[in-house]
Amino acid sequence: MKKYINIKALVLSLTVGFTITSCNDDFLDRPSEDSYSSDEFYSSDEQVARTTYGMYGAMWAPYYTKNFYALSELSSGNCLAYADGPELIQFKLTSDSPILLDPWRACYAIVAQSNNLINNIESNAGAEVSKEVIKNTIAEAHFFRAIAYFYLVRLYGPVVIVEDNLALAKDPMVNTNRVEDIYTFIENDLKYAAANLKSKIRSRTPGTENVFVTRGSAEAFLAKVYLYQKKYAESKAMAEKVINSGEFGLLPSFADLFLTSKNNNHESIYSWQWSGAINSYGGGNFSNIQYGMDALNDNASYGATYMPSNDIQEQFEIGDLRRKESYMVDGDSYPEMKADGVVGFVMDKVKYPSPLDQTGALVKKYVVGQATSETGPADSWGGMNNCNYIMRYADLLLIHAEAIMAGAAETNNAAAKASFNLVRKRAGLSELDTNTPLTHDKLFHERRVEFAFEGEFWFDLGRLPRQEAIEIISQQNRGFDSQGEIHYTPTATDFTYPKPDIEVRKNPKLKEAPVPYNFN
Repeated sequence: MKKYINIKALVLSLTVGFTITSCNDDFLDRPSEDSYSSDEFYSSDEQVARTTYGMYGAMWAPYYTKNFYALSELSSGNCLAYADGPELIQFKLTSDSPILLDPWRACYAIVAQSNNLINNIESNAGAEVSKEVIKNTIAEAHFFRAIAYFYLVRLYGPVVIVEDNLALAKDPMVNTNRVEDIYTFIENDLKYAAANLKSKIRSRTPGTENVFVTRGSAEAFLAKVYLYQKKYAESKAMAEKVINSGEFGLLPSFADLFLTSKNNNHESIYSWQWSGAINSYGGGNFSNIQYGMDALNDNASYGATYMPSNDIQEQFEIGDLRRKESYMVDGDSYPEMKADGVVGFVMDKVKYPSPLDQTGALVKKYVVGQATSETGPADSWGGMNNCNYIMRYADLLLIHAEAIMAGAAETNNAAAKASFNLVRKRAGLSELDTNTPLTHDKLFHERRVEFAFEGEFWFDLGRLPRQEAIEIISQQNRGFDSQGEIHYTPTATDFTYPKPDIEVRKNPKLKEAPVPYNFN
């Protein structure tokens, strides 16, 4: 008899499906989303492999469709917004804010599904299922659980480590665990994934075969997780292992990264997969709606919810090729984009005055315009087929450089500068010569402009010494043009968000001091 567990009965879950919403429109069938079976029987390799598909995209949708931008780009000072803006821009977010709930539930839904597979898939697979497929599927589950906890710990600080869904359902009153234990748990999951995932060199032709995570994906995230903990030697060694493997590489053109036709390219270490062909909320990539104005969208009646701040616009150097592909200003031309029935969009402040009047710019990154043969279809909300990067090779290169610096103010190390210069060179900017050191400030500035509007800068700020991060933010202009220059100063506690009030009411222990985790 199958044991069906309602995900909503678990404090920590929301939506579980076994499908992947692929940027290449593969794997589009969608089974039940409100429950999963902990005693399902799998008779083929394909059935087992498909159990992880939802964790490549669909299950992250509650977090990504809106809150991903708000909790990262607004708080960091990269974007401004009227909706949801003031409480994040001014650091007035409270535990009852609805914007906190979906990321919590989405991440814990990933945890619940991962636990289900880790604990049950081997015993529930028939004799016909390949042992290698089972091994890789369990390794994928460890990988996704690690990513979910990596978001949870950076967003909320101490959270509950869950390995047994049934135990949690029986006794949901549990304490949170210490941040250091959560990072150890993440490391263990990534190490397991690295030891058991398939080893594969990324194809240099973008496509579906590059969707799936590999040993190199897990090792790249290990390098990042080590860096967050200031384990510099381990981060450097792991980054160099992945770099030397040759699996990943930079796309020659920064602009190509955000074309739908370049989905799942060899720079992508792990990307969330979306498809406008799935006509349900959260099926397509919502960047086109949240970042792009409504003139670039066939279906949404609103647009440009999040606008580039004046502060982020000031960070791009003259001649930086990333500027035009990161945000658009009056007169910028995009021949591949369609708007108002015309292919070849030109940003025109007279024709499209709002919201250009607010900060003089609109986000371009991930905005692909109206549907064309290049973009593929849009869903009923204007969501598109383009993927969004959770980690790409440029990140690994800058991680490598920072790990070599090992917390120092600067370095003249040739390897660190070589990794840094690769990112600069693609941007069309001058590289550091042999006599010019790589400094901490230069590195963090480079990270900000390279990954602007990709949800990275807030987490970068969060791992800086608190006073340094506070000073950076307090100097930012966080006002619209109509408001004039406005500054806000966060406190040390503002760099992690309060746990959602509705979850605390279900489990009051979430507010108690975290306890050590028992690693059996």
